[in-house]
Amino acid sequence: MSKRRVFDIDFPSEPAPVPAGTAAEKSAEKSAEARRGPMATAISENADALRTRAEAEQRIRAENDRLAHEFVRLKKLGLVVDRIPIGRIRLEKLTRDRKEGRDPDLDELKESIRSVGLSNPIRVEERDDGTYELIQGYRRMRAYMELLSETADEAYGHIPAGLVAKGDSLQELYRRMVDENLVRRDISFAEMAQLALRYAEDTQTGAETIEDAVNDLYASAGRQKRIYIRHFAQVLKAVGDALKFPEAIPRALGLDLKKRLEADAMNAQVLRDALARGQPATEDAELEVLRSFAEGRRKNAPRAPSSPRPGVAKTTLRCTVPAGTVRCQARDGKIEMAMERDFSEIDRHKLEDAIAAFFAALEQED
Repeated sequence: MSKRRVFDIDFPSEPAPVPAGTAAEKSAEKSAEARRGPMATAISENADALRTRAEAEQRIRAENDRLAHEFVRLKKLGLVVDRIPIGRIRLEKLTRDRKEGRDPDLDELKESIRSVGLSNPIRVEERDDGTYELIQGYRRMRAYMELLSETADEAYGHIPAGLVAKGDSLQELYRRMVDENLVRRDISFAEMAQLALRYAEDTQTGAETIEDAVNDLYASAGRQKRIYIRHFAQVLKAVGDALKFPEAIPRALGLDLKKRLEADAMNAQVLRDALARGQPATEDAELEVLRSFAEGRRKNAPRAPSSPRPGVAKTTLRCTVPAGTVRCQARDGKIEMAMERDFSEIDRHKLEDAIAAFFAALEQED
């Protein structure tokens, strides 16, 4: 039997360890790269490229998410502003707290817009159909509409608007509108009361009574002012449709009317009849009818509808002061001054000094 021939096989020995960071290590890496071949190298490079791309995409998504969150935050604050075509803005969701009709200050606002542009953008809420609902800025909106109509300049066809994010309740939207106008002294108690009445009639607001409506809308106002608004709302509910100039009624007269109407359920019809007979065509004429009605509550017997007593003179005038226009009426033993201002907010001692100075001026010799 022949012997089997045995062959020796030499296996490559383990490479000696190479210190990291040395030239020998780099040489070893190049040798390993050369041994891998072109296919392995391509696969490795492709994996590296995919990993780099995935990391870049992740960074982009994170940045987009951050920007989206910031956009939503700014939008909720009404700080995202765009120029919106006025034809895409609706005035349907909210009842306005400004009386329809010619605004005497609108021309001044239009001139300001012509000169320096609109410094305070309106506020709108996006609608599902691509249009917008006006939340704040009714007068600014009207000014732009009139400027576009008068000049045909397309620059007035787009109005700067803060975009309010959708999702606010109807009560919150009303509060946004109302709080902006509370700081304006020219909005009357009658206008605020009329809005409260319409708010209470709206089944979507959740307000069941006038008091609920006033508390919802004018939560930022003082307690006394809310009481005045409620009193005016009661007057308007009783005879509002018979009045032509309710916004001209001063606070004191409105409170007197409320007391007289409350004293007897028939008094509302008495006042309606008086307005129908007098058919006042101006603010002053209507106020005179209302004052005559209010004064009746202080009489034990109703005053006969006759001309003033012989010898009793009456002087009516208007006086312009830095704070606005004062309507004055003077007669025997009585003087009335009325303007659009809440005098109950003035310190009592300051009022006393002003009254003393007034009568002191009357006694001065010419």
